[in-house]
This record gives sequence, C-alpha cells and structure tokens, in this order.
Amino acid sequence: MRKFCFSWILFVFVAAAAQEPAGYYNSAAGLEGAAMQQALHNIIDGHNAISYSALWNAYEDTDKKPNGKVWDMYSDVPGGSPPYQFTFFSDQCGNYNSEGDCYNREHSFPRSWFGGTVAPMNTDLFQVYPTDGYVNGKRGNYPYGEVGTASWTSLNGCKLGSCITPGYSGVVFEPIDAYKGDFARTYFYMATRYLDEDSNWPGSPMVNGAQPKAWALQMLHAWHLDDPVSDKEVARNNAVYAIQQNRNPYIDHPEFVEIVWFDPNGVEEPWFSTTNFSVYPNPTADFLYINSTAEAAQQPLVYSLSDATGRIITTMETDGQKLSSISLVDLPHGFYLLHITDQASQQRISFKIFH
Repeated sequence: MRKFCFSWILFVFVAAAAQEPAGYYNSAAGLEGAAMQQALHNIIDGHNAISYSALWNAYEDTDKKPNGKVWDMYSDVPGGSPPYQFTFFSDQCGNYNSEGDCYNREHSFPRSWFGGTVAPMNTDLFQVYPTDGYVNGKRGNYPYGEVGTASWTSLNGCKLGSCITPGYSGVVFEPIDAYKGDFARTYFYMATRYLDEDSNWPGSPMVNGAQPKAWALQMLHAWHLDDPVSDKEVARNNAVYAIQQNRNPYIDHPEFVEIVWFDPNGVEEPWFSTTNFSVYPNPTADFLYINSTAEAAQQPLVYSLSDATGRIITTMETDGQKLSSISLVDLPHGFYLLHITDQASQQRISFKIFH
C-alpha cells in the first residue's frame, strides 16, 4: 500500500509544473532503484537525434534568455550583470582567444568519455549546451567537481583547480552554484538515457560508462538538492522534448533522484541509520516529530525538509542538541523528504514524509 500511495502523491503533486504528456511516466510508477531507472530508460530511449550542425538552430529554441541572447551557463550571472552576452548565429565560434569572443557547443558530458563523435550522444541536447568557447576550452574533458584553490577562474566565477570533493583529488571544473543542479540533473539523465548502452564507453574519473562513480554521485546529489529545478530548466526540457521527443525525468520529477539512487529508508553507516531516528506521525498533520537515540542526539546534525521539486523548505542545525519537531503548518499537502545529515561524516539519510 505504501508504494501505491507514494507513487500517486508524487505524480499528482508535480505533474503540472513541467508539462510532460499525460501518463508519460506511468510505466515507472511504484518502482524503486534499478527497476525504476530501467523503466525510465525505456521511456526516454530512442530519441530523435539531430545532426551536429543542427544544434546551432536548436539553441535558439532551447537556450534563449528573456532578452533574446544566448543562455550560457559558463558566463551568465543570475540576478546580476554578465560580463558579456552572445547573439545567436553571429557570435558562433570560430576561433577564439579570450572570454567573450564566441559561443560553441559544450559537451557537458565530454565526448571522449563515450568514444568521440558517436550518435546519438554527440548531439543529445540534454547534455550539449551553448557556452563560451574559451571557457569550454579551459574545462576540456575535466570532470565537474568542487575546487579548493583555483588555478583559473572565469569572469562569472567558474573555477578550474584541484578537487576537494571527498573521493577525488584530480583537476576538476566547478560551475557556479546557480547552475550546479542543472549539470547534476544532466548527469542523472545521461546515466538513465544510456543505461545498458554504455558498456564500451571509455568513462572517466567521474563515471563508469554513463554511471556516476560513488564520489561523483554524492556530489551530484548535493548539487541537485542545493540548486532545485528552475523555470529555465522546465522551459528547456519542454523545448528539447519538442525536438528530440524525449524528456529529462529528473527535471519533471526531481524526487526520482532519491528513488533511483538513494534508499530513503536505507542504512548509510553503522550508527548513522534510520534505526536511530523515529519520525512520526507519517502521514503527518501540522507538526512532524523526530525522536533520536542518545548516541544520535549527541552528534552535530543538519535537518532539512524539501518538497517534491527538490526545493529546500527549511533547514535546522543542531550541535549535540535533540530536535523534537518541525512545523508543517500552512504547507500544501503532498510528498516531502526529510534529510538528516551528519555534519562530521556528511552521511545523509532521508525519510519519505506524507503531509
């Protein structure tokens, strides 16, 4: 019964936002983990692949700012003034010597990771974005990651340098915070669209085939939660669908990330597990009550509540203090996730909440 209830709530709660066709994800309803990823793959597989040259025209539909300029995530400054902006077609690369010279076609999932100019990955609009040519060249085929001391910084704040994300210490490229979720959901799409089609891909320090390695999965998950789906992504998802006839499930339903890759009721560490926390009542009313064991209550923890879009509603930090309740007064009824993060180990567990 719980799986049925869960599927019903999440599909109703967010279906209207991203305008997917009615029933588009019905065959994935009620599934979890690898079974759900396979079902989503079957739904979005076999898309209409366009030519490499056709990307230029497609970008005018998929990546246009409200002011008519190219929406380049490597140069844009959300809420501020970007250092430069590109005009469609007239500013196509070409040669470049510095930032702002021209825009080109950036494989956010580098083509060398899947073997070169191979269809359909090479022109998949869900991962090939228009970006500044010079910044694209700096990124090269380095993995995405979090940089400590930057060896180079773009004009909008993208960084190149040694990775400080736990699990990898090589050179990485870090986009600005405002677009980290976009790139995370791109990688979740790639892992799903090319599931079981990636066995011969060369891969990289970040992925096995198209599947994120453990360190990358944890980082992408954090990026996904910290930078929820934006109106830009929703509009782009619809525009790409009009061209390719497939969608990014993790834009339509951000909660699918949890269901596919993370067991919201699973055990992460010997002490840091759901057995050390009880959450009640569930379904809940105005308040959600949390009880923790003595050992868990002594740890510095972060509690965060997110809705079905991945938007963080409230966050609380404790330093060896026991948290007893979270108010859900005035929140719409639907599906939520309560995340509890151990600040020391950065391990996270989650609970499905029905309000």
